[in-house]
Amino acid sequence: MVAVKMQFSVWSVLLFNILYNFSSGLYFHIGETEKKCFIEEIPDETMIIGNYRTQLYDKQKEEYLPATQGLGMFVEVKDPDEKVILSRQYGSEGRFTFTSHTPGEHQICLHSNSSKFALFAGGMLRVHLDIQVGEHTNNYAEIAAKDKLTELQLRVRQLVEQVDQIQKEQNYQRYREERFRQTSESTNQRVLWWSIVQTLILVAIGFWQMRHLKSFFEAKKLV
Repeated sequence: MVAVKMQFSVWSVLLFNILYNFSSGLYFHIGETEKKCFIEEIPDETMIIGNYRTQLYDKQKEEYLPATQGLGMFVEVKDPDEKVILSRQYGSEGRFTFTSHTPGEHQICLHSNSSKFALFAGGMLRVHLDIQVGEHTNNYAEIAAKDKLTELQLRVRQLVEQVDQIQKEQNYQRYREERFRQTSESTNQRVLWWSIVQTLILVAIGFWQMRHLKSFFEAKKLV
């Protein structure tokens, strides 16, 4: 029974990895001066690799063709504190790499080098982007060949790195939960103080109205 559960867990991890790798690939279109940004929630001390390639729309053939070498992409990455951790210009096809040092939402922005792209006035670029996070950035075939690992040793290493990534994800979720709790407590405290202030204002207005009515009745000699 234990063996069946372990086999099910292994297949679940493999299925998750396949689905994750499949969902991380996408493509989008950008104009001459347009910028596209993506938000990626990343734990701390996690490596991220982005692979991209560009295609330029050919009006005569009415299809997207590989971009020329003159075209390039400018990549900028900001951490949750809006600190720039990567700002670099690449070619029409390439790879960018960075490591997160702060857990949270990282902003990944890409735009073309418009000065050269202006030669194709009115054209559109199609950018294929694949973002890999954590252990997905490792090329286990190269690792096995370099370290001369057996298949079993390679599987063990993969599981160890996956467990390490899961721990990072759990720590990040705890970090998010702590921030959410702090925000909720701060909001509840502000609501409480606002209720107290409203009550004091109502009491003060009521007291002032009573004094005003009393002065009015005394002036009219009704009391």
